[in-house]
Amino acid sequence: MSDKIEKALAVLPDKPGVYLMHDVNGRVIYVGKAKNLNNRVHSYFRASGRHSAKVVALTGHVEDIETIMTDSEIEALILECNLIKKYRPRYNIMLKDDKTYPYLKITLQDEFPRMYITRRVVKDGAKYYGPYPDVGALRSTMKLLRSLFPVRNCRVMNQERPCLQYHIKRCLAPCAGKVSREEYGELVKSICLVLDGKTQELRRNLKQSMQEAAEVYEFEQAARYRDQLQAVNRLEESQKAVLEGGDMDIVGYGADDFNVCLQVFFVRGGKLIGRKDFMLPAEGEEEADVIAAFLKQYYNSDDIFLPKEILVSRLPREEELAVLQQWLSAKAERKVSVSAPQRGDKAKLMQLACENAMKLIQEKERKGKMQQLTDEEAAEELQRIVGCPKPLARMDCFDISHNQGSETVSSMVVFRYGAPSKKDYRHFKLQSTEGKPDDFKSMQETVYRRYKDYEDLPDLIVIDGGKGQLSAALKVIRGLGLDIQVISLAEKNEEIFLEGQSESIYLERESPALHVILRIRDEAHRFAITYHRKRLRKKNLVSVLDNIEGIGPTRRKALWKAFATLEAMKAATEEELAAVEGMNRSAAQKVYEFFQADIVKKRDMIGKK
Repeated sequence: MSDKIEKALAVLPDKPGVYLMHDVNGRVIYVGKAKNLNNRVHSYFRASGRHSAKVVALTGHVEDIETIMTDSEIEALILECNLIKKYRPRYNIMLKDDKTYPYLKITLQDEFPRMYITRRVVKDGAKYYGPYPDVGALRSTMKLLRSLFPVRNCRVMNQERPCLQYHIKRCLAPCAGKVSREEYGELVKSICLVLDGKTQELRRNLKQSMQEAAEVYEFEQAARYRDQLQAVNRLEESQKAVLEGGDMDIVGYGADDFNVCLQVFFVRGGKLIGRKDFMLPAEGEEEADVIAAFLKQYYNSDDIFLPKEILVSRLPREEELAVLQQWLSAKAERKVSVSAPQRGDKAKLMQLACENAMKLIQEKERKGKMQQLTDEEAAEELQRIVGCPKPLARMDCFDISHNQGSETVSSMVVFRYGAPSKKDYRHFKLQSTEGKPDDFKSMQETVYRRYKDYEDLPDLIVIDGGKGQLSAALKVIRGLGLDIQVISLAEKNEEIFLEGQSESIYLERESPALHVILRIRDEAHRFAITYHRKRLRKKNLVSVLDNIEGIGPTRRKALWKAFATLEAMKAATEEELAAVEGMNRSAAQKVYEFFQADIVKKRDMIGKK
């Protein structure tokens, strides 16, 4: 135990708070909370054979301990969640999938509301439904709702004439004054009834409207109500209730010696609407501790819906459970309970969630073993074919991408024993050929920058291209004094060129060696194209935003970070633009009006044609 740790342990307070463990480089490697900091932190360093392998590894890397006192354990829990999100410590249980789920948004604050999918929830008067773990199912639901209740899809109102959607009966054209606000409001109300699960009330309203229309001989309108009624009946049949009651999440647990899987079932209005799984490495943690850590991370987001009830396979420890429920209830601004069902329908669903979790682990292991065997066999065959003296533990593959010399970039992807190693991928923004396309010179700059420091050298280098590309790369690689096998793959006939051989090699289409070399070449191509397009989008986005008053370099950067593409920014509402860091209502309005004017201008040009 180091002097720093002994000194830190000697002054620990008997109060609630958060402790941060640092490694020799000062990095935060673990964050925890405690009701009593002195007791909790000392427990890590007491001689005990009961410590898990994870705790033994953690304490072996700790060089310093920092503590932050709080007034209560609930405050400590909130701080712990935020610090884990900030530092992403190595020894905390971390969820790999932290993306936000999509919502269905209905802009009730508008005179004629719109309906669309969003991942950003803001307090703007709109109504949000979700989150939906399956975006494909969400799009299908929205498509069905639009066919039943043709609300507007466009963002611009006050048009002189309706668009194509009106003529094919997919919109009532409120933008051109073709429908009253009252009639349009009934459509929106019907959509909300469906999404709220109140289909009985909707069926009753549609049946009454159909009868009233038939009584005054408006048979075409009555037929529309009839079709809507039949569609609602079909929708209800496809969404049978699985539980009595309202909203709940069901967290199932499965584990073996290597993996832990948490399977979450989403129940909304008593109906199972989807599921999501989270895979974690097994590190000897107790099931109750894993579930407690999962709940804290998963629900520590404003974009995640908090149901009234969360069912788990194993309850967290008693003192942890009380603080968790208090924290979750405060976030939801209503009571949220965490329980472990023992009998009845809830227990059956929990069992199903746990069985699904174990099935996913078994499937992952089966696929992993098969893929590992296939990848290694392919790498061994490629080694024999190209005459490499040692196994292909690492292969580097390079590709160039540009647009007539503009924004020239290159990529390097890495395969280890025939399988991708994405943490080793790199891309390069090239300077020597910017503005003047020269693939040979670009390749030379790339391999020079990669190998000039002699770090983590591969067993085989693959160049995307023919003899010319191979010769250009070899000139630099041999000039650096490197004795590494180098080959190239020409795309036209999928032929392999070797150093010093005029004749190329053709492999059989079924050859595992050809499969692995095509796979690494295609991956390098994909990685280069992705980076090239990203730079082009960024360049185009910056140039467009240059024309908007009040949008300087800082706001341009923030908008680019928030929306990534010009299309996403054009589709954003004023509220979404204003929510971007550094933006305000005035700047958001200018950006929104700029893009709307551009949309109208393009639409008018199309109309004139």
